Amino acid sequence: MIGIATTFLWIFLISFFISAVYSVKDLHFNMSEPQMGVNQNNEVYFSLPITITNNGFYSIGSFMISTKILDENGFQIAENSTVVPVIRKGENTTAFHTVMVNISDLLQNSQVNYLVNDSEFLVKAAIGMSIAQIIPVQVATNLTVPWGAPFYNLTFGTPQYSDFNTTHCITTIPISFENHAFFDLNGTIQIKMYNDSDLLVGSGETTFEVPQHSPYNGIVEFYVSTTDLTETGYLEVYFLTPLLDYGPLVVSYG
Repeated sequence: MIGIATTFLWIFLISFFISAVYSVKDLHFNMSEPQMGVNQNNEVYFSLPITITNNGFYSIGSFMISTKILDENGFQIAENSTVVPVIRKGENTTAFHTVMVNISDLLQNSQVNYLVNDSEFLVKAAIGMSIAQIIPVQVATNLTVPWGAPFYNLTFGTPQYSDFNTTHCITTIPISFENHAFFDLNGTIQIKMYNDSDLLVGSGETTFEVPQHSPYNGIVEFYVSTTDLTETGYLEVYFLTPLLDYGPLVVSYG
């Protein structure tokens, strides 16, 4: 009797396993286009909506999608996981998977590249689940998400000088760039000017508002002591916005 019971148990287990595996073919995933945006707290997020249609024989348990976002050098800048406890047979469920991205950290690690150059992120996505709450299944895929630089083609013109009085002159520095980012850009650009002896000779700032996919042309003006001014030197540039802070960016002049 024990032998017969064992035989029936094995038949049941094998039949269950086959039906569970066969059930996978009726499990459908639809990943929408990955997107990046800005929430109400001025935080940048990566969003990946995924729809799961379970037309199989069994419920799906512990459905989890995990993503890691890497920069072009393979440095991990963000990760997160989203879990759907149960997807019953016959159900259609949409999971909204979101990962927050710290842009300031990204810029510090990439050494200004993402500030001024268009690029892309690599997204490593992994999906895990258990069929009939028992049999584990895992799949993985890689995605790319484009990145538009907020200060694309950033250019500083040659400093221009005009007399103010016998000891000081007005220094004007032209600035231009294009906002290729998916968000509007506003904030402040601060400039510190040093001569060829590393002496701070003047500083100034300007505010800006640049809608996404729009160009910007402006100037920064400040007073400089004529006795400290030299033909060559360098600028330290700082960018301060609600979304990101970066600096100093060092730019030579002369």
